[in-house]
Amino acid sequence: MLDRPQLSIGDLVRARRPGLTFPAGLYNRADVFEADLDVFFHRQWIFAGFEADVPEPGDVAAIDVGGSSALIARGDDGIVRAFRNVCRHRGARLLPHGKHTVGKLVCPYHQWTYELDGDLIHADHMGTDFDRSCRGLKPVHLRSVEGLLFLCLAEEAPEDFADLVAEMTPRLAPFDLRNAKIAFEETIVEHGNWKLTMENNRECYHCAGSHPELNVSFVVQDFGFDPDQLSEAERAEVAAYQANNARHMAEWEGRGLVSHACDHLAGHVTNFRTQRLVIQGEGESQTLDTRAASRKLLGAMTEPKSGDLHFWTHHSWHHYMADHAIAIRALPLGPDLTAVHTKWLVHKDAVEGVDYDLTRLTEVWRATNAQDADLVALTQAGVKDIGYEPGPYSRFTEGFLDGFATWYTERMIAAGY
Repeated sequence: MLDRPQLSIGDLVRARRPGLTFPAGLYNRADVFEADLDVFFHRQWIFAGFEADVPEPGDVAAIDVGGSSALIARGDDGIVRAFRNVCRHRGARLLPHGKHTVGKLVCPYHQWTYELDGDLIHADHMGTDFDRSCRGLKPVHLRSVEGLLFLCLAEEAPEDFADLVAEMTPRLAPFDLRNAKIAFEETIVEHGNWKLTMENNRECYHCAGSHPELNVSFVVQDFGFDPDQLSEAERAEVAAYQANNARHMAEWEGRGLVSHACDHLAGHVTNFRTQRLVIQGEGESQTLDTRAASRKLLGAMTEPKSGDLHFWTHHSWHHYMADHAIAIRALPLGPDLTAVHTKWLVHKDAVEGVDYDLTRLTEVWRATNAQDADLVALTQAGVKDIGYEPGPYSRFTEGFLDGFATWYTERMIAAGY
């Protein structure tokens, strides 16, 4: 076989055509993976977790993002801050990925010691002229949006994150997530590129044949349909669906629950979308019987039938219901490996076995995540195949995928690729 010259990343990006999936190299190449980390995970705001991950002074969450790492710490003053997970002596990692409870941040290499506000307070054998005040931990941009924690590893963070803050603050406020707790969390590793993980999440074209547990609570028309292929009976169903949506929207908005769709996608630096969706069946929660999983509702919620506040960013997706919340974050581990981390939240005073059953709370999305992992692996195998060529998105059910690909292309070009 003759050696063929490899296209540059910029050439690959510009080779992507509207309405089609990405060229294979954007899913498979190691240099593209490194570029993606730089552009989409080091320069963008990323969803890191919740204030509930660090509920007490001394609680620290370390999050690894590619070769970089950040610490989110609640100080003795109750303030949550973020720092580079890098000792200011010789660069050792202070804590491994995960959650910890500490009195001080102590480097395991030479025991340089930092307060939870980042100040260096102990460094042996550095001489009387050593100025500790210049060697505190490097801060990382951190914002709490009603208890959701976002961080940015860049020196200058995207300013249009203010749009997300303004849009999501009133939507999230009724859930009072600062007074929620993590009931359960787990990480699975998908054998696929992070963009395939996100493409899979951005459409429900596949849901009917893949997600029996989730379909119980999902309204099928929410995810698109070809109007030219509808029978008369299906047209009547769509009309009923639209009337039902309008009725619920008016009722929710009348209760002060912001519910209309907001798209902040292609054409923006920060990518997010939100909308409150009707829950099928009993209309209370994403459970197998569509009834609330927790008897103790979140925050100021008083009515279980309050829909599903759906929210996504470029690498996470969220469902906020009256009784519990689900947040899922995807972080790339390699060109064809992605860590998918899911958290389930309930009211901080809800008692397992009394107010909620953990299996019932988690079974729908644990099943859905496992099913999605299989689908992503199937797609990764295909995009590695010599027979792969970019295929067409459905304009009726996969429009958000085309938008995501457009946004990706815009951001890569803006970054100089």
